[in-house]
Amino acid sequence: MNLGTHIKNARLELSKVIFPTKGQVKQAYISVVIVVSAIAAFLALVDLVMSSIMSLILG
Repeated sequence: MNLGTHIKNARLELSKVIFPTKGQVKQAYISVVIVVSAIAAFLALVDLVMSSIMSLILG
């Protein structure tokens, strides 16, 4: 396959791509921030509990 055909096929495939709207990107961004924050809070709580348990065991 030569370069011209490759570029033509690439343009054809790019014309089929559906890009997200600004609203969809914003909604996905907010969802990711919420999920990551929830996981971080959960891990911080687990760390706090484990640290407390280790402090009690080790004195």
